[in-house]
Amino acid sequence: MENIKPTLRDNAILRWLVLLLGGIVIFVNYYMYSVLSPLKVILENQLGFTNTDFGLYLSVYSIPNTFFAMAVIGGIILDKIGIRKTGFMFVFFMAVGGFLTAYGASDYYSSGGLGYGLMSSFLKGYSPELKMMLLGRLLYGLGAETSIVVISKVLVKWFKGRNLALAFGLKIGFGRLGQMAALNVSPALAIGVTSLGLAAWFAAVLLGIGLIVFVVYMIFDLKLDKQINEDKLLTKPDKFKFSDVGTLLTNRTYIYVAILCLTFYSAVFPFQDFATDFLYSKFNFPITKGGFIVSLVPLSTAIVTPLFGIFIDKKGKSATVMLYGSIILFLVHFIFAFTNFTPYIPMIMLGIAFSLVPASMWPTVVKMVDESKIGTAYGLMYSIQNLGLWGFPILAGIILDKTNPGNPEIKNYFGAIIMFAILGFIGLVFAYLLKREDKKNNIGIELPLNKK
Repeated sequence: MENIKPTLRDNAILRWLVLLLGGIVIFVNYYMYSVLSPLKVILENQLGFTNTDFGLYLSVYSIPNTFFAMAVIGGIILDKIGIRKTGFMFVFFMAVGGFLTAYGASDYYSSGGLGYGLMSSFLKGYSPELKMMLLGRLLYGLGAETSIVVISKVLVKWFKGRNLALAFGLKIGFGRLGQMAALNVSPALAIGVTSLGLAAWFAAVLLGIGLIVFVVYMIFDLKLDKQINEDKLLTKPDKFKFSDVGTLLTNRTYIYVAILCLTFYSAVFPFQDFATDFLYSKFNFPITKGGFIVSLVPLSTAIVTPLFGIFIDKKGKSATVMLYGSIILFLVHFIFAFTNFTPYIPMIMLGIAFSLVPASMWPTVVKMVDESKIGTAYGLMYSIQNLGLWGFPILAGIILDKTNPGNPEIKNYFGAIIMFAILGFIGLVFAYLLKREDKKNNIGIELPLNKK
């Protein structure tokens, strides 16, 4: 019997080092995503943003992945040309978008810097600052979602059968730590209304560091592929066929997970982006305190998600975990809408919900599709998710403008929170349908991920 030589991924230290490198890329990605979320009041005062403008800034991130299916295309590219080329290209887009966003928020640009005149010449109902920031956010979103797909495939490549759910949980934890850092560091950097650009530039520099870190990972990936090829362990990947997407879209279990992904993330990320202003309006918390309270969501998620990952690796019960997380999410928005209960506990509850569902949802996809199509499967899910991340921030901004004519500093958030509660309830329904489907057809979603 032929002996199979160990490869780099059989070395536990190197596997966790790879996770750390991927985690840094995820950290800076999510830091940039949330960097301006706690600064909504400053954006309104300094750049004249309306609620709708802020919602538009948030939502443009998702346009490439929603209307041009770039996350799907990125996943297809990933399956065809591999991790290194795909990852470098999209992390580069992410970094360029971050720098353009920071440039649009800078004092130099607002004083008539390069491109200001061009941005002033069209769509005059929108400020040149907003338009430059929208361009940056667009490019950042183009790169960011596929970058997450790339890191997901990296983890499948290095951890499949070896604590995969824990690896995904830690990946999610890195992202939530990035959000938590942004929600606390960004207000501290933006002391006064003249320092908005500093907060954005700091995030842009972090993205540049993330690009360098990914280049370091490429060295490990190249060596691993060389070992696998030498030992003839790497089978030639199947060619992509558009019917692969059709197969996913006719897979009832996959559709339930994808719709849960859409509604769940739409009830969390847009809410977090408005949450600092919500806490200011409902509880009179200043942005520094509000940013800290909102950061309890990613903080509790970063702590708890890896623990749930360990549980899912060893015990399974992924569908049940998704159901419980969906119930908690709905209850949180119900509490915010109908009570004046102190926000600390609901925010921690939201963090727990945001641990339960992603920790079980993303690793579960591996059970539904062949590994050679995993990039396509994740890319399609991210595109479906981005449909919500595009539409619901705009809708939240419109609801706020309609229910708060004149854009007062203290706003009534009841209508917007009800929208998030409805999304949570829809997600709860699909989590239940997923659990029922698994029980009915014995799909195996409830089974452990670790190899025996």
